[in-house]
Amino acid sequence: MNRNLLRSAAPLAVAVTLALGLSACGAANETPSSGDSSKLSGTLNAGGASSQESAIAAWKKAFQTTNPGTTINYDPIGSGGGREQFIAGGLNLVGSDAFLDDEELAKAKTQCKSDIVEVPVYVSPVAIIFNLPGVTDLNLTPEVVGGIFEGKIKTWDAAAIKADNPDAKLPSTRISPVHRSDDSGTTENFTDYLDQASNGSWTGGKDKVWPVKSGEAAAGTSGVVSAVTKGEGTIGYADASQAGALSVAKIKVGDEFVAYSPEAAAAVLDASKQVEGRSETDIAINVDRKISAAGVYPIVLVSYQIACEKYADKAQADLVKSWLTYVASSAGQAVAAKDAGAAPLSADLSTKVTAAIAKITVS
Repeated sequence: MNRNLLRSAAPLAVAVTLALGLSACGAANETPSSGDSSKLSGTLNAGGASSQESAIAAWKKAFQTTNPGTTINYDPIGSGGGREQFIAGGLNLVGSDAFLDDEELAKAKTQCKSDIVEVPVYVSPVAIIFNLPGVTDLNLTPEVVGGIFEGKIKTWDAAAIKADNPDAKLPSTRISPVHRSDDSGTTENFTDYLDQASNGSWTGGKDKVWPVKSGEAAAGTSGVVSAVTKGEGTIGYADASQAGALSVAKIKVGDEFVAYSPEAAAAVLDASKQVEGRSETDIAINVDRKISAAGVYPIVLVSYQIACEKYADKAQADLVKSWLTYVASSAGQAVAAKDAGAAPLSADLSTKVTAAIAKITVS
């Protein structure tokens, strides 16, 4: 799919002028409301996860078509950088491929002087992309994926790979795994999968920063895709919406090898549980990567948008609330599904997300 880069001129805080007059009851509208939205104005600083680029471009287009006097900019500096700036007070809204950990959450509450609103708005498979001349179809078990990315399985004709690909003409080419060099929510989701599902072939645990010495490092989702594309015998992981023309592996789940799809990604999310002990506006989800149900794809990225529950300025609160209301609405989710290949939120999850957003107010 096409990648839409929304780069700001300033690398730190990104000015985002939003105007969207959606109420919670209007969340299901097909387009953003044009009624009171024209009365909303102001600047919202936003940035974070590069995985949301395509979706945000689609949301921006729909929003600005209805509200031509507004401007939206989003700096895809990465989830880690976005969370750091949000906690430091440099951003009013952050996109993140990982929910705030306990330490970050405490700091964010201090900065906001309130609880935070942390809601999943973008759900997408993480694709295992590869570039191996002569091979386009590839089956991989979790154990093999873990061995490849830890550097234990070194060539494409290794017995462990051949066992599940008897009809493929696998060369003796050396495997060149590519990983993110930055603090990345995509990396955290991917290593969480390896940690849960690889049966010990991966020993690096779950981490936002690549935890083992193996392979080539590249900055951002676009960097990984570029490195895999330009190399030979390369393999990497990336948000599926940005896989482009690269070949993508099927992953063994239960007794079958499953190709990624939005539907398969949504299925594993509905089978997972929320993190316990958090406020009702903090909808953080622990994804079950070991699920073996048919048709489920467990390497899924759950990307959040995070804001304060209370803002000192009413106009700022209205802007944040209006933006999130649209993004999480059925219209916003449909746009992200069409243009970015995202999996729309289920009805039950959408209800929880909408209720959390509705609590944003002025302090």
